[in-house]
Amino acid sequence: MKKLIKGIFAATLALGLTFSAAACGRNIDTDPNVIVVGASATPHAEILAVIKDDLAEAGYTLEIKTFDDYITPNTALEEGSVDANYFQHTPYLNAFNEEYGTHLAAVEKIHYEPFGVYGNVTKEQYESVKTGRTILVPNDSSNLTRALFVLRDEGYISLPDGASPEQNLTEHDIADAKGNTVRPVQAETVAQLLRESQDGTIAVINGNYALQAGLKATDAFAFEDAYGDAAQLYANVLAVKAGNENHPKIKALLAALKSQKVVDFINETYGGAVQAVFSV
Repeated sequence: MKKLIKGIFAATLALGLTFSAAACGRNIDTDPNVIVVGASATPHAEILAVIKDDLAEAGYTLEIKTFDDYITPNTALEEGSVDANYFQHTPYLNAFNEEYGTHLAAVEKIHYEPFGVYGNVTKEQYESVKTGRTILVPNDSSNLTRALFVLRDEGYISLPDGASPEQNLTEHDIADAKGNTVRPVQAETVAQLLRESQDGTIAVINGNYALQAGLKATDAFAFEDAYGDAAQLYANVLAVKAGNENHPKIKALLAALKSQKVVDFINETYGGAVQAVFSV
């Protein structure tokens, strides 16, 4: 898994370095009145779009760059082509820093996207037959761990005694797969691979990728406990390069994000698939 991610990282880093050279060494102070934020298309870029006018009133132009994976938004932040990014939770950010030597920091938690379980089965089949299935899960360390705990809670696998969501588990740590085959794949491909899979396959899908694939909360057979520890551990954060946490641009961006306007947009738009975790 790590070799696969490193291969992707090497390719995207090469592209990032090319872009960085073209950008003539851009950093957070290059454009004092422009805030560039990297984000996943759904829901992050949609949430950011809501606050464009608010930032304009504060004297800033918000530019949103969308990404369709979990690597290039961090390479872009590290090399300075974006001032902040908004797509990841802290365990992923910390694992990314450790593995690739980047210097990224979480500023504050914004929202939580409960993992959902979807499948090419009926609700009755999902609940009554919990063996012999192929189960697709995201392959990056923090999200794979998270998916395994969902599957444990749903009775599809068991994990070792003492296993914790704060550990980095893999499919090899499963104590009993109960006749199922757990197949880790890139997070952004899970929904599409589920569509292409045979009947009986189920998948644990990141909230943003489920939304991008057109899946609704009502399509899920199960969700993570939105009031459990995962809601805090895996809340999506606004991230910056370390040292920029208190930059005026970031303070303005955070103030606009932590608003009742954003809470109302999230509640009215995503039907429980996205939940704000900050206090207004």
